[in-house]
Amino acid sequence: MLFNAFRNGFTAEAFIQIGLYIVVIMFSLSFHELSHGYVAYRCGDATARNLGRLTLNPLSHLNPIGTVMMLVFGFGYATPVPVNPRNFNHYKRDLVFVSLAGPISNVILAFIGTLVFGISSFFVPNNNPGNYFLIFISFFISANAGLAVFNILPIPPLDGSRILSVFLPKKIAFYYLKYERYIMIAVFILLYIGVFDNVLVFLRYQLMNALFDLSNLIITPVAKMFIK
Repeated sequence: MLFNAFRNGFTAEAFIQIGLYIVVIMFSLSFHELSHGYVAYRCGDATARNLGRLTLNPLSHLNPIGTVMMLVFGFGYATPVPVNPRNFNHYKRDLVFVSLAGPISNVILAFIGTLVFGISSFFVPNNNPGNYFLIFISFFISANAGLAVFNILPIPPLDGSRILSVFLPKKIAFYYLKYERYIMIAVFILLYIGVFDNVLVFLRYQLMNALFDLSNLIITPVAKMFIK
């Protein structure tokens, strides 16, 4: 993302796009972690609430490495909200619910974005400043789809690893999660050299296409009623 914006030079347009994308990142990552914390609270664990993590304040959630990954690669993560599974009402079930909450929240945001984009395309002029609004919504959809796809991967410390750990034998799950920091460094390197690019981009666009198709099923009949 960062490289693409400055591909044609350090122009005012590039800085505006980066600014829009940063706003999207701050909100989307914060909403992702807030969703984890809220579902954990509903499942009986108030750790995130007690530590002030049930908030959309990005300063409470942003992770330096994960945020840089979002800026550079379009895929990243935030600082995980603290969760104590011992407080859950049903350990395994609730751990899966809490882990899924983040990616699902981003899918929901991306879907809302597709609805807004579809509706706005009928009313927002295809020039500035209206064009920047459509650019913002495009970033919003892409970033949230990327967050959902990336975080569901079964790689520590991503959400998918928590889900997978529920189904692994305890001893294997312990070692699987124990070395998450080192695994994440390896993933960062692999992302940097482009090993995961094709898979992640493919999954992101498949999700985006599915969401656009779903939103069109809602928007098109309504639009036909008003535009004749």
